[in-house]
Amino acid sequence: MMQPMNYAVSDLLAFADQLLQSAGLPPDKAQAVADVLLEGDLLGHTTHGLGLLAPYLAELEAGKMTKDGQPVVVSDFPAAVTWDGQRLPGPWLVLQAIELATQRARTQGTCTVVIRRSHHIACLAAYHQRVTDQGFMMLLHCSDPNTASIAPFGGLDPVFTPNPMSVGIPTSGLPVLIDVSTSSTTNGMTNRLHKEGGLLPAEWVMDGHGQPSRDPAVLFNEPKGTILPLGGMDSGHKGYGLSWMVEALTGGLSGHGRADAPEGWGATVFLQIIDPRAFAGPSAFHTQMDEVSRQCHAARPAQPDRWVRTPGERGLKLKADSAAQGLALYPNIMPMLLPWAEKLKIAAPHPM
Repeated sequence: MMQPMNYAVSDLLAFADQLLQSAGLPPDKAQAVADVLLEGDLLGHTTHGLGLLAPYLAELEAGKMTKDGQPVVVSDFPAAVTWDGQRLPGPWLVLQAIELATQRARTQGTCTVVIRRSHHIACLAAYHQRVTDQGFMMLLHCSDPNTASIAPFGGLDPVFTPNPMSVGIPTSGLPVLIDVSTSSTTNGMTNRLHKEGGLLPAEWVMDGHGQPSRDPAVLFNEPKGTILPLGGMDSGHKGYGLSWMVEALTGGLSGHGRADAPEGWGATVFLQIIDPRAFAGPSAFHTQMDEVSRQCHAARPAQPDRWVRTPGERGLKLKADSAAQGLALYPNIMPMLLPWAEKLKIAAPHPM
């Protein structure tokens, strides 16, 4: 495989924005999508960053991602809102929901927005620092009822998508950014490794006969296998339960999910903003979270050359390093974008 090449962050942002606008997105929506995709790469989530830009451009070209318009309000209570996303760009919808929920949480203490019929929303971790920087906590979960790749624990047939769960937690220092799938791995990772001929680090998938495997090819061979729930063959009942919870918070609360006809690649979203001022207060919240961080950092490392980090700490360091040194873009991403750059007549950025 080719070595990653470093690009100036500002160049990548401008490139993504120009591609999206040339594909027909209005400037505000293009900027939102470009920002969120780039943030995914900056935090180290290379399967859910700019690696999604080429597929997004294909969805725009095919008319499967809505270019113009606003979400339709399905219901609106002071602290609970439901939108129909009209298959608008997922990152833009989520940023709009964050703006609304944050505004209302300042007076209500909390606000929840659920979105049905959104297009794909990219990397969940990419949204949280916008909220934690304001002193709020955010829960963000999603599912995609249009497809299935994870079997329920004890079964062979897929029912769920990876159904990721994420939380952003403010502290006095670096925020804690948690972004985990309720499955053992993701579709993005298994698709990438299958194309590259690689193996997973552990037995995170199951073949069509119910045998665990490290080889993502079992997901594509007949009879097709599935990704395992978080916990794998041994304790996958835990991930299975969490997948159910995400289904209830997304499809259940929004009223749109696996009971409905598939419409294409997308997402159903649960977003909740919590203001610590409505509870014990920011000072007490930080005191508790700072102490948890301190104790985690003080824990003796199991491997002497690797210190104990808080969730998201590695990604935030990568982001800080990239600002100074450029972003080391995963090697397969720019080759996927160059044909689009040529087609849309956009100049590609040069490596640093």
